[in-house]
Amino acid sequence: MKRSKLKTYADILKALTPRGSMKPTHIMRKANINHNMLQESLDFLIKQDMVEARTVEKQRVVYSITRRGILVFKCFKKLEQQPLSCLLQ
Repeated sequence: MKRSKLKTYADILKALTPRGSMKPTHIMRKANINHNMLQESLDFLIKQDMVEARTVEKQRVVYSITRRGILVFKCFKKLEQQPLSCLLQ
């Protein structure tokens, strides 16, 4: 079964949440996605201010989740646990 983009974004945010900064290969392993999908998703998440990229050690790029990303991830988790609760309020 193919994973939705929304689920992919949530998996990337989940991979980044408990850690500081991560290299792309570590995110790929934790989120179980390929390099192309990771780059496309990271570009979107950066534009939405949910993830930030930093260059360290000359040309190595690492990624970390922003405060906004943490809030959005919490909403994803809440929707997964109680999908209809937001409709009932």
